[in-house]
Amino acid sequence: MVLRILFFGQLREIVGAAEQSLTASDDVSLEDLYASYTGKFPRLAEFRSSVAAAINQEYAPWNARPRAGDEIAFLPPVSGGAPSTFEDVVQIIRVRIPTEQIVASLKAAEDGAVAVFEGIVRNHLRGKSTLYLEYEAYEPMALAKMREIAASIHRDFAIDRLAMVHRLGRIEIGETSVLIAVSSAHRAAAFDACRYGIDTLKRLVPIWKKEYFADGAVWSEGEKIAVEAFPPEHTSTT
Repeated sequence: MVLRILFFGQLREIVGAAEQSLTASDDVSLEDLYASYTGKFPRLAEFRSSVAAAINQEYAPWNARPRAGDEIAFLPPVSGGAPSTFEDVVQIIRVRIPTEQIVASLKAAEDGAVAVFEGIVRNHLRGKSTLYLEYEAYEPMALAKMREIAASIHRDFAIDRLAMVHRLGRIEIGETSVLIAVSSAHRAAAFDACRYGIDTLKRLVPIWKKEYFADGAVWSEGEKIAVEAFPPEHTSTT
C-alpha cells in the first residue's frame, strides 16, 4: 500500500523533506514506519521518546496500523502554548516501573510540589493470601485513553508535567502496578490532578487484573468501563 508521510520541525530537517510517498506492507505499524526511517536517518532515533504520531490528522498510538492512502505525520514536541502531553511520560510497559527516576525527571525550578500515587500489589483479598497479580490490556485503546486523560489534566489543572505509567504482565507482591505523578507550582493542583488521574484511569482505561491464590485465581471485579467519549472537565484548586 502507498502512504503519505509528513515530517515537521527538526524531523523535516533531518530527513531533508517535508513529505514523502512510501510503499509499505499492509500490516505495517507506525512504530515500524518510524524505525524504517531511523535506519536511513539514524539521528531520528534520538527523538523517538518525544515524537508523536498521527493518522489522518488524529493522534494515534505507535502500534496503530494505517490503511492504504492514509496520511501519516511524525510530530516533534510543539513549542509555546500549553505543555504537550507527548512530552510527558505516558506509557504501558512490562518491566519494573522506575518510580524514582520518573519522578526526578518531572521536577523543575518552577515547581513547588510533586504529588505521587503508586498502586502496589498487596498480599491479600477478602481474607485470602494473594500470591501475585497479572494485568492485561487492550493496549492501543488503553494508551490512547491514557493520553486523553493526560491532555485533560493539562487542560483542567494548573500543573507543569506528569507521568502516567501502567505495568502489564505478572507483578509480584509489593511491586508497583501503576504510577501517577504530577508536578506543579502549588500542592493543591498537584494533589487534585493526581487523584483525578488515577480515578479516571480506573474508570476509562481498558486494563484488567487477575489475582492468583494458592487455590486458584479470579478476575478482579472493578468498575464498569465508562462509555463517554472523553473524561468530564474538572476544575482544579490552585
